[in-house]
Amino acid sequence: MSNQLSGGRAIGLVARREFMTQISKKSFVISNVIILVAIVGGIIAFSLFSGGDEDKSKIGLVGNQSLSATMVSIGDTLGNPVTVTEVSDDGTARNQVKDGDLDVAVIAGSGGGVTVVTKKEVPTNLRAVIESSVAQQAQSNALSAAGIDPAQLAEATSTAVVTIDAIDPPDPEQGQRIAMSIAAVVLLYMQILLFGTYVAMGVVEEKSSRVVELLLSTLRPLQLLWGKVLGIGAVGLMQMAAYAVAGVATGLATGVLTVTGTAIGVLFGTLGWFILGFLFFAVLYAAAGSMVSRQEDVNATAMPLALLVMAMVSVAFVSVSNPEGTLSNVLSWIPPFSAILMPLRISAGVASPFQIVGTILLMLVVTAALSMIAAKIYQRSILRIGKVVSWKEAFGR
Repeated sequence: MSNQLSGGRAIGLVARREFMTQISKKSFVISNVIILVAIVGGIIAFSLFSGGDEDKSKIGLVGNQSLSATMVSIGDTLGNPVTVTEVSDDGTARNQVKDGDLDVAVIAGSGGGVTVVTKKEVPTNLRAVIESSVAQQAQSNALSAAGIDPAQLAEATSTAVVTIDAIDPPDPEQGQRIAMSIAAVVLLYMQILLFGTYVAMGVVEEKSSRVVELLLSTLRPLQLLWGKVLGIGAVGLMQMAAYAVAGVATGLATGVLTVTGTAIGVLFGTLGWFILGFLFFAVLYAAAGSMVSRQEDVNATAMPLALLVMAMVSVAFVSVSNPEGTLSNVLSWIPPFSAILMPLRISAGVASPFQIVGTILLMLVVTAALSMIAAKIYQRSILRIGKVVSWKEAFGR
């Protein structure tokens, strides 16, 4: 033990070794390239097949085309956007409706009336657009015939408007916020569970191969523990950052995401909470790994941790639809539930600065306390080869 390195240098060397070992694996590189391509490609495909004119009702107009601009304008006003295309004759219009190329065809008749051709029935929202457009056009024609300028009349009555003052207006970006919340929860769950397991498996591998005995001739047990946790954690953070940046950047570039500030906030919030959540679980996974000598036995000692992570995710999914609810608000203060619930609340825009700072401090305090307990278990168990170390023995009782 006389040749032991200083604490910081020893932890740094172990962390660097763990980091380089993980990222140099071909399987790691290939799998991450595939996942990144899937993330970017999936978002691009979603933007191509779910936006633009696909959301607009398609109307074919036969005859007088003066109704076209009115229908487009009223459709936008009513929140039911439409696209209007000129169709040469009745027969062509009927065939296009029959083939599904048009939602309806509007055939202009005499006296301002129209005939609407539909396959089965006219949707209520589309009927409102057409009827309002025909009525407005007829009114404009009647005013013009009476010598009244419709434009001047519109200007004179422009101040007679209804103003809506909502006490609790709906969030127009709620759908995007929910999607980002779900993505953050899934990503955190996968990364914490995956890289926590990596820590446990790495500890067992070194223990079963007796490499740990060699390492402990120049390192203290705590230096080896924290070096492994920080090295593998850095890999997890890098991987999560790549996924998050690729997803948010592609979403903003394609227009799938429009809540720029929220998206960036969710990105950094998710990364920050991954660090806290990973540290919380990684030291416990390292302790669980030190209690066994075979990788097949890791699941038994680590099962309580996996169940806790699954419970966190279950609560998070229940809270997605109601992030302001009592369950979400209370459990977000309790580590380690904070690690998954707080990114959800941040993305939903319901987390106050006080809650964010408070839950971070609580998470740090609890993680520090648990790390001391886990370190004692690790120290007592890491050199015990053979049978599984019981929890009673691990605690020195």
